[in-house]
Formats: sequence, C-alpha cells, structure tokens
Amino acid sequence: MTTPSTVSPAWLTAATAAVLEGAGLAPEPARALADSLVDADAHGVASHGVMLVPMYVERLRAGSVSTAATAHVVRDDGGAGAVLDAGHALGQLTAVQAMGLAVEKAKRLGVGAVAVRGAFHFGRALPFAQLAAAQGCIGVAMANTRPLMPAPGGAEPVVGNNPVAVAAPGDPGLGVDMALSEAALGKIRIAAAEGRPIPETWATDADGVPTADPAAALEGMLLPAGGAKGFGLALVVDVLAGVLSGGAFGTAVAPLYQDTAVPNDCAHFFLAIDVEHFVGREAFAAGMAQLAAGVLGSRPRPGADPVVLPGQRGAALAARAAAEGIVMDPSTLEGLQRAAAAVGVDLPRTDMEAIR
Repeated sequence: MTTPSTVSPAWLTAATAAVLEGAGLAPEPARALADSLVDADAHGVASHGVMLVPMYVERLRAGSVSTAATAHVVRDDGGAGAVLDAGHALGQLTAVQAMGLAVEKAKRLGVGAVAVRGAFHFGRALPFAQLAAAQGCIGVAMANTRPLMPAPGGAEPVVGNNPVAVAAPGDPGLGVDMALSEAALGKIRIAAAEGRPIPETWATDADGVPTADPAAALEGMLLPAGGAKGFGLALVVDVLAGVLSGGAFGTAVAPLYQDTAVPNDCAHFFLAIDVEHFVGREAFAAGMAQLAAGVLGSRPRPGADPVVLPGQRGAALAARAAAEGIVMDPSTLEGLQRAAAAVGVDLPRTDMEAIR
C-alpha cells in the first residue's frame, strides 16, 4: 500500500482552485469551492474533499454542471419560505446563497426555510448549517441523492444516503453532520481505490448480501444507519428537499459518477431558526452551556477517551491540519494531478516541498 502524504493546506487549496479555474470557473467561485473541499479534508471527511475534483472537472467539461455561481429565485412571496432553482450550479456555491436567504427570513420572522431544486452535490452539509449558527440561528442543511439504499425488506435501492446537518450557536455550540447510510459512498470509493476491505455493515452486493468487498459494494446497495429508522429519516429528506422544492426525488436523482454528461439534479433544503424569537439569545446560550456541560462532564466508559460533543473531533482535526498539514490518500493527489493535466494546468510548485 502506498504511504499517505502530508500536504500544506495552502498548497492544496491553491492547487485545487487552479484546476477548477482551468475547468471553467471564475477565480472567486473556484477559490470558494477549493476552500470547501480542502476544509472537508482538514476535518477528516476525505469522501467530501479533494477526491471529488476529477468528477467535478469531468462534469464541468461535459456541461452537466454549470459554471454559474448563483441560483435564481423561483418563488418568494416575502414569507418564511422560498424556492430556488440552482440550474445545476455547484452545490457549495448555491448552498451559501440559500442559507443566507433562510437566515435573512429567520431574522425577520423567526424561521426561514429555503428549498433548492436543479441542484448539484454540495459536499459536507455542516458548514452550511454553521453559517446560520454563526448568526445566532439554529441551522439545518440537507440534500437528497440518487437511490442507494433499499427499504426494510427490499431488494432494490429506493432512497439515497441523504445527508442531514444541524448546527446550534453557543459556547460550545453543536454540530451534527451525518449521512443516513451506515457509511458514505465516498468512503467506499476510497477503500476501492486503495484496495482495502470495508465492514460488512456498510453495504451489500448487487444481490442484497452484505459484503466486505468495496468493488462489490459499488455495484450493490448501501445499508441505512439504524435500519428502518435511518431509512425513514432518509425518506423525510427526500420530501423536504425534493418534493417540497418541486425538484427531483427518488429515482429521478441521477448518479454522480455513472454518466457525467447527465445532470445530477438533486435537491437541497435549508432551515434557519432565530433563537432570539424564542427564548432569546442569552437564555439559549445559558441552556446550551448547561446541556453541553452535562454531556462533557459525563463519565467515559473504562479505557475510552473523554466524552466530546458532536463536531468537536472534526474541529480538533482541522486545527491540527492547519498546524501540521493534511494527510492525504495517494489516490486523491494522483486524481488531482490527472485533473490538472486534463485541463492543461500546472499545479503550483512553490509549496511542493511541503508534500512529504
């Protein structure tokens, strides 16, 4: 097995942005997207990081992903809800716009909800929920994906491994981010690229039999987290993102990798709840502190690390990455180099010595 490399976050961001510009994005959106992808790697979520660049580049070149940086408003009567059409623009860009609108509505009305159709993959969901938390709101972000999981007792995929993230303001705050499958598909792709087995609880083969072979899993189905409970929550995401936006849901959402000339056409949903309209910021902050203290002060089981809140492990990894560099799978760096060659871009050299 090839040894992982440690790279400078600054170099990785510059290299990723250069490739994305070469694929047709304007400099500012390219940098914003690169920041998002590198941030995912820094937080230890490689499945939503720079490994996506080759697929993004293929789609940009094929025209199934737009180079536009914003979605357009389909419906907004000034109330708490709105619908946007992303026009197949990159999800990381339109998600910022959509959550910004949700927060603006929440500040006026207490709650703001924005559904987005005609969307594309937005990477990690948590950063968009955290945009709301940074402005004193509870934030919720979710998206649907192409069907990858069967219904309980079913033998064919009917719902995606739909991600849900919730962030709450406070010191410390709360940051929950989870796909509703037992494991993200990107993790299985990484295992397949590296020739590593996966736990049998992650996926089935094409016949619905649990498998440790990532190649067989890519031809099969993901298993929902928590069985019927995870499946039910994933179906709710399809309702809020797809059905509510008037966009695609279920089998109408296209795969990300199978035919990169066909738009993904997923849907997103963003919710912001301004705590000031409820108990007020001070009371909410005090309640969050008390809740967090109860969790953090709880006794760990013998031999376990101290208890942490959701989001704290990722934040610690990001802080370490900023100081020491990001540990990258060799296949991811090779994919970035191939994407650079495909668009005729030379990766930045000034920080190449930081790769080790």
